[in-house]
Amino acid sequence: MRLPKSLMAFSLGVFLITLPTVGLLPQGLLEGGSSWLLALVLAGVVAWGLGEMFFGMTWGGPMKHAFAGALHLAFHRRAERFSTKKGGAGRSTGLKALNLEDEAAPLGVEKPADFTWNQLLGFDACVQCGRCEAVCPAFAAGQPLNPKKLIQDMVVGMAGGSDAAYAGSPYPGKPVGEHAGSPHGPIVALQGKALVDADTLWSCTTCRACVEECPMMIEHVDAIVDMRRHLTLERGKTPNKGAEVLDNLIATDNPGGFDPGSRLNWAADLNLPLMADLKQVDVLLWLGDGAFDMRNQRTLRALVKVLRAAEVDFAVLGTEERDSGDVARRLGDEATFQSLAKRNIATLAKYRFLQIVTCDPHSFHVLGNEYGELGGDYQVRHHSTFIAELYEAGRLAFAPWKGGSVTYHDPCYLGRYNGEYEAPRNVLKALGIEVKEMERSGYRSRCCGGGGGAPITDIPGERRIPDMRMNDVKESGAELVAVGCPQCTAMLEGVVDASAEVRDIAELVADALVERPAGDASDGPRRPAATTTAEEVTV
Repeated sequence: MRLPKSLMAFSLGVFLITLPTVGLLPQGLLEGGSSWLLALVLAGVVAWGLGEMFFGMTWGGPMKHAFAGALHLAFHRRAERFSTKKGGAGRSTGLKALNLEDEAAPLGVEKPADFTWNQLLGFDACVQCGRCEAVCPAFAAGQPLNPKKLIQDMVVGMAGGSDAAYAGSPYPGKPVGEHAGSPHGPIVALQGKALVDADTLWSCTTCRACVEECPMMIEHVDAIVDMRRHLTLERGKTPNKGAEVLDNLIATDNPGGFDPGSRLNWAADLNLPLMADLKQVDVLLWLGDGAFDMRNQRTLRALVKVLRAAEVDFAVLGTEERDSGDVARRLGDEATFQSLAKRNIATLAKYRFLQIVTCDPHSFHVLGNEYGELGGDYQVRHHSTFIAELYEAGRLAFAPWKGGSVTYHDPCYLGRYNGEYEAPRNVLKALGIEVKEMERSGYRSRCCGGGGGAPITDIPGERRIPDMRMNDVKESGAELVAVGCPQCTAMLEGVVDASAEVRDIAELVADALVERPAGDASDGPRRPAATTTAEEVTV
């Protein structure tokens, strides 16, 4: 509140100092005692502005955040976000891997001092604008998380003290003034109060809406997962069904604890080609753990129908496929994630393919953005992107849409994490559907509540996140909501008295398929448009 007045006084003082040089200052002010008085006033005003600027950087004035913010951007933990190279697109969303071989390295963040120096600098850059708070689905649902206050709590922890002076919106249901910490004290206490309660960290859906909105480019999600890693790996404190899911991943390679040999039971009548038999194909179809979910099996069957209609040369891993490790990593179990990832990478190394296609944005993100650090570099496509490419190549033809009005829900791990907003809409447009956009769509889409292990940790709030999202659908007036994620499908279909039907894009495409005319110019090799061939690519 003080800063605009200080800067205005400083600017006015400097302006007045320049007037004598152009002869615009009244002559009488420059004679006798008036000149000394004027000089004294101007010197005081300039000193005030300079003091605000420089002393405020270190003594808690408003310029502190501008200075810290400039340093934070200059030494950002994710320098890739500033990339202007083709393909960089200013997007860096993969979590950083822990070095599990270094026994001296801490497993996650226990205390404020454990954060990297540029993470701490990022916390200090927070200007408390509240944009993260305004878009956080957990905060809107009344769960005990406010990303703005979380960052401010980390600032309190760096300096030492309590949150009693915090003047913004609190964590829902948690009064201000009861939490305190120090640089080398625990962030989450084993008993009693510390800086943050554990359920605050477990409320996050990792949707990155806060990160997308932050003008200072603070990485809230990285910090939350780092703190979760300590709770899971060092303390074994994953709430509700978290421990059971992690045990299932270790024992059966899938979070549901299903028999790994039953991964293809849903496709017994489809005679899916296996990588173990073919060794080399154009497209590896990654099923994901939706293969064990009866609802998502309908999506997978629809996708297989589409691939066969386009004569795509594809195969699946079958029982060789394991969970991608996404949920383990978001729950903080880096060890289980790396174990799953390395075994998947070893399996994929046995085969040759051009690209991986999956209908699961979480697997899409992990395979494409987080396996690379562990030695697995792949070209990965979400099924909506791949279907759009097939249609543009003339390999698919659709009957005109005869259904009702449709809206589209952007999955967080496809949109904000990977910047894919247009391909799903292009597919819907190709079907003859005019999308009725929700108010929260695109990069500001509201999370369905299914990411980051949130359905597993299940922290209670005042309302459910998917209920809020389906209310967005209702306000759009759409009779059907198209989705592109099994998590989103499960969360939105779980809403009681929903006003709209939920269908995956692959299901809509499969229902609209018609045979291409004989002799179509697109007939030819069963290969998607690409500049390389399978013979030229070794994975």
